Amino acid sequence: MSERRPRSLLPRRRRAAAIALVLAVLALAGAACGDRASTGAGPSPQGAMSPGGWSGAQVTPAIHKPDVTLVDSSGAPFSLRRATDGYVTLLYVGYTHCPDVCPLQMATVASALKKVPPDVAAKIKVVFLTADPARDTPAHLREWLDRFNPSFIGLTGSQAAIGAALKALYMAPVQKEDLGGGNYGVSHAAYVLAFTTDDLAHLIYPEGVTADDWARDLEKLVRRGWTDQ
Repeated sequence: MSERRPRSLLPRRRRAAAIALVLAVLALAGAACGDRASTGAGPSPQGAMSPGGWSGAQVTPAIHKPDVTLVDSSGAPFSLRRATDGYVTLLYVGYTHCPDVCPLQMATVASALKKVPPDVAAKIKVVFLTADPARDTPAHLREWLDRFNPSFIGLTGSQAAIGAALKALYMAPVQKEDLGGGNYGVSHAAYVLAFTTDDLAHLIYPEGVTADDWARDLEKLVRRGWTDQ
């Protein structure tokens, strides 16, 4: 059974403000996918590792894994915290109709998992939470994620349930952008949150982290757990 750390003693407003300062730095990585003129490429962690040599950006205070129940790609209820307990959990919010950032992130993580030893990969769960439940049905999520790795977990749910998860993650509410012709883009945070077995995300990985950097960090997270030293 995994050991959990006590919740932060910081008042919620101070926690939210502190986390918001960090996430604001990464805000350039979150916008409607496909509109690269407005999103930019997002900050790159390369050459600017966090303390401890991590390739992700450290979040202080850490973000708690949401205790929410959503719907997985088989149509069954999925308790995020309970179903991923004891695993290093990589959580990404995106949508399958995204033409660029989302598939690139999933492909990079999938490539990284092939580079780590099998015993390390077995202790990692990758969760893709859709920001577009109207189009991302459970069956469609499964078909799309299978292109990258059949073990990837796809989650959807009602707008209210997804909104509650985003709020717990200190992410902005989902917004749609009309692209014409009946199509639309969806704004979302384009970074991966890495939750360790304490159910806390100490690190955020924006777009631009290489598969080799991911593989190095994942092995450390699984074998050593979180450390900023």
